[in-house]
Amino acid sequence: MAGLFRSLLFVPGNNPRFLEKAKTIQADIICFDLEDSVPDTEKENARKLIKKALNSRSEYASSVYVRTNAPSSGKIPDDLEQIVQKGLDGIVIPKVDSAKDVLKIKKMLANLEKKRKIDQLAIIPSIESSLGVVNTYEIASSSKRVAAVIFGVFDLLNDMGIEYKKQAEGAKYARAKIPLDARAAGVYAIDAIWQDLQDKDGLLQDCITGKSLGYVGKSIIHPDQIPVAHGAFAPNKAELEWANKVCQAYVESTKKGRGATVVDGKMIDEVHYKQARALLDIAKIN
Repeated sequence: MAGLFRSLLFVPGNNPRFLEKAKTIQADIICFDLEDSVPDTEKENARKLIKKALNSRSEYASSVYVRTNAPSSGKIPDDLEQIVQKGLDGIVIPKVDSAKDVLKIKKMLANLEKKRKIDQLAIIPSIESSLGVVNTYEIASSSKRVAAVIFGVFDLLNDMGIEYKKQAEGAKYARAKIPLDARAAGVYAIDAIWQDLQDKDGLLQDCITGKSLGYVGKSIIHPDQIPVAHGAFAPNKAELEWANKVCQAYVESTKKGRGATVVDGKMIDEVHYKQARALLDIAKIN
């Protein structure tokens, strides 16, 4: 699972040039896309290109995820058959409406992982409908595989019949509810994309607002947005103090031959340690 979630960059899966360029991009997560950015006629080609890219996983600096098609599309079995292999860290599932969507896909993943003898993959559901917003806690707590949830503002507004505006007034409740439910479930929340590539001041303000609501990062659509997102979602003093505690406690626990331990009344395992270590490493860089 990714150590950090400050930036999740979507890369069209049917564009070989973009897939190659992604090797040098410093986003926390590179997410090869099989959904919105790929026309139906290009889906199979995109699956093949992504499969080929995953064979070169060591050349990518970031964690690598793939966004599948939506559960309602009927395309996920074909997506997973092609992309589940060594080199993949996890999948993003768009338009998740309920925990049933996650559990059905979890079962497919488990079968493929066993068959191909690979480690368990993480899942990041994307919340993009009124029903998904209502069920966010249920979705976020449906499986230990769920590392984070994403807020998908455009499809939500379309579902609600609301016109998109930069401040997304009609999505205020949903935007605030999603990180709250995610936190209650013990996972992270990644904020929606900022569509205007020319408005970096607007992007920064949107990131600041997102962080104040409890988001830990931003979905992005262009590499130029990465520095803004990373600056806005840099770890604060409280997060760094937590990270120090976790790292010290976990290291001491492993020295005694144990793995998981307890910090401030909460169970801490290797995933938490990696997250804490990543925060401390970022603080050193900055």
